[in-house]
Amino acid sequence: MIRKLTRIGLAALMAGSMATAALAQDGKPVKIGWAAWSDAEFVTKLAAKLIEDELGQKVELVQTDVAPLYQGVSRGDIDAMMMAWLPETHADYFKRIEDKVDTLGTIYDGAKLGWVVPDYIPESEISSIEDLGKADVKEKLGGEVQGIDPGAGLTRLSEKAITDYGLDYKLQISSEAGMLTTVDRSMRTEKWFVATAWSPHWMFGKYKLRYIDDPKESLGKAEHIDILARKGFKDDNPKVAELLSRMKVEIPELEAAMFDAQETSYEKAVEKYISENPDKVKEWVGAK
Repeated sequence: MIRKLTRIGLAALMAGSMATAALAQDGKPVKIGWAAWSDAEFVTKLAAKLIEDELGQKVELVQTDVAPLYQGVSRGDIDAMMMAWLPETHADYFKRIEDKVDTLGTIYDGAKLGWVVPDYIPESEISSIEDLGKADVKEKLGGEVQGIDPGAGLTRLSEKAITDYGLDYKLQISSEAGMLTTVDRSMRTEKWFVATAWSPHWMFGKYKLRYIDDPKESLGKAEHIDILARKGFKDDNPKVAELLSRMKVEIPELEAAMFDAQETSYEKAVEKYISENPDKVKEWVGAK
C-alpha cells in the first residue's frame, strides 16, 4: 500500500512539474520596453536573449518614447525597462512614478551626458560651453546645437544649458539617428559642429570626439542606469527578475559591443558578447 501511494505521489509530482513547465512555456511573454537609444537597445536585446535561451521564457520587446515607457511600466503594461538614467536625466519621469515601480538594480555606472565637438576643432577655440558665446565660434557653428528627440532628458537639460550660459543658439530637435547623420556628414568635411551626446555610445569608437567642459553643471554629473519593473513583477517572474538584478556591464565593454552592433547587427553583437563572457553570463543566470 505504501509503495502504491509512493508511486501515485511520484506520478502526481511529475505531472505537476510538467504542467508548470508547460505553463512557463505557454504563459504570457515578459514585456521589456526600450526607447531608441543604442545603449538601451544592446542591453535590452542582451537580456531578452538570455531570458529566452537560458530561462526558456518568451520575451516581447516594446519600443516607444521615454515618457510612455515610464508610464507603461508604472501602469503594468510593460514589465520592465533597462534605461532609467538617474539621478538627473530622467528625474522628472522617475519622480512621477517612483512609488509605482520597483528598482531591480543598476546595470552600469558612470554614464555621462554632455556636448561634444570634433577633435579637429582646436581646444584653444572650444574647450568649454562658455566658449560657444564667442562671436567667431558661433558663426562657425551656425548658432546651432545638434540635439536628439524632444522627450529625452538630455534635450531638457540642453535647453537649460543654453539658458544658463546665455547662449543665442538654437537646439535642433531631431532624433539620435538625425543627430548622428549630421555628425557623420560634418566629420567627412571637417565642418564645425557641437552636438548633444552621452556615454556609453558607439560613436566614440567611430569618431574622434571630445566632451567640452560644463562648469555650471547644467547637464548634470555622472549617472547610473537602473532597471525598473512594474509592481508585482518580482513575484510573478522571480527568475527573470533575479537575472535582471544581477546584470552589470562596464561602460568600455558596452561601448565596444555597441560599436560591433553598428558594424554587424545587434543580434550578432549580442551573440558575440555572450560567447566572450561565459562566466559573467553564468553568474547572471544563477548557474552553478
